[in-house]
Amino acid sequence: MRLAEQWNAIERSLDPRWRDARLELAIEDETQRSRALTLLAPAGPGHMGKKIRFEATRSGAGVGPEAVRRMTRRLDEEDIGGALVLVSSEQAPPEPALAPASLAADWDAAIAVLPADWSDLLCELELTSSDHIERAALLIAPINPVQGDTGQPGFRFRAAHTFGYGAASGMVRRCLARLDEEGIPGEVRVVLALSDTHPVGTQGPVWYVGGKAV
Repeated sequence: MRLAEQWNAIERSLDPRWRDARLELAIEDETQRSRALTLLAPAGPGHMGKKIRFEATRSGAGVGPEAVRRMTRRLDEEDIGGALVLVSSEQAPPEPALAPASLAADWDAAIAVLPADWSDLLCELELTSSDHIERAALLIAPINPVQGDTGQPGFRFRAAHTFGYGAASGMVRRCLARLDEEGIPGEVRVVLALSDTHPVGTQGPVWYVGGKAV
């Protein structure tokens, strides 16, 4: 079997997740062995006696499988015969598991980008399924949710920074954490925000959405 075919067979035998493959090429003829070292130079080969060792990698730090294929074809073209074997291989580390979506974490991120003097927020909580409406309404009752009219299952609620109408940021987070604990998925977002408001004789600003006060 020619060397390029030997490499193809080795590559097919590797785990699909392989990252590095250490190879050994045994060549009896000294002249051919010397020429093979020259042709395999891009792989940085080493040799001991009749055996040449080099490595194929998919990590980008050395020669890849296609480069090995080209080099072994060059050896075949010059009628250099030998036995190519796999010495060892390593798999790529598994991909890190993605953390599950968290409404509480999304709330933290939304608050983090607001100006320090924010005072009033109009927010929306969109659920992925209307099956969760009743249970979610119970769990977030302390933030006075109002069922939204966006056509998507969810609620609208208000938050206040230090005073006025709306739930405190910490209370909003606790309510969203309850949804996380029960595996109720969704998305929370700030729709409107005001800063440094000073209500006089009122509980705070009023927004009009679709002609309705919210």
